[in-house]
Amino acid sequence: METLIDDKEIVIESGDLRLIVAPFGASLRGLQRRQSDGTYADIVTSYTGRAAKMGGQGDVLIPFAGRIGYGKYEFGHRTHQMVKNDVEGPSAIHGFVRTKMWASEVVGNSVIFTTSFDARANEGYPFALGITMKYTLTDDGLAVKFSIKNTGDDPAPVAAGFHPYFTVGSALIDTDTLHVPFRSYLEYDSNLIATGVVKPVEGSPLDFRTPRTIGGTVFNVCYVDPIRDADGILRIKLSHGDKNVTVWQDQTLNYAVLYSGDPMPESHRRKALAIEAMSCGSNAFNHSSWGLVALEPGETFSGTWGVTSE
Repeated sequence: METLIDDKEIVIESGDLRLIVAPFGASLRGLQRRQSDGTYADIVTSYTGRAAKMGGQGDVLIPFAGRIGYGKYEFGHRTHQMVKNDVEGPSAIHGFVRTKMWASEVVGNSVIFTTSFDARANEGYPFALGITMKYTLTDDGLAVKFSIKNTGDDPAPVAAGFHPYFTVGSALIDTDTLHVPFRSYLEYDSNLIATGVVKPVEGSPLDFRTPRTIGGTVFNVCYVDPIRDADGILRIKLSHGDKNVTVWQDQTLNYAVLYSGDPMPESHRRKALAIEAMSCGSNAFNHSSWGLVALEPGETFSGTWGVTSE
């Protein structure tokens, strides 16, 4: 039986909002709003203790998000082989920092996490990085900033993604209304590996460019080609009745994975929708035009996403 290391959680409250994060994985363990009766309702689905996490809930996905097909890629004129740790297929998945204990600091309404690893730490990834995550409660929600610095001597392939689940209080997401302003999505093979083919959403069940009810739509898809608002921000919106949650992404985050959790246990299946802001497409280490950053030594790659709730 695994012995759990210190897994303290950090709670920040501001107005009627409450943020829950933890140094283990710099994980986002909940964003909640206080109700008139004093109870709290989830915006980002919450959990306590890492053993209770389901489906990558609240994980930070660095230095890659999604799957690297068969854990293999080429970079710097070399072929690299990562550990194939995907339980659903023969791939590497979601980076290396989800199980690290990060250093933490609380500054006002923000929690700042930092971690690092050297070029020997991760099989198949001989690069050194320093990483910072900053969670900040705002007047109407949450802002999340990431920074990745190449602390090594060679260019490093980097990307970032995030894995929160969102709810607007309905029993199932089937009755929720969804707006996903993307023109295209990536084709997956039977192992959920992106093949390299980009398909238009038009004419497919995945077209939510015009808001509509989710119904029985099954999501495990990476969207590409965003339609940004006039201010340059991408906004994905989930709503039910008078409750609305908007996930916004700055211009470093041009991709999003949506996941309805259909393979999960019944206690979690389709109870919330993962909306995963990503700087890259799935399998980007093998398709570098899908947002992969070749970060030079000493350089930093950073971006911000967030949540607003009504």
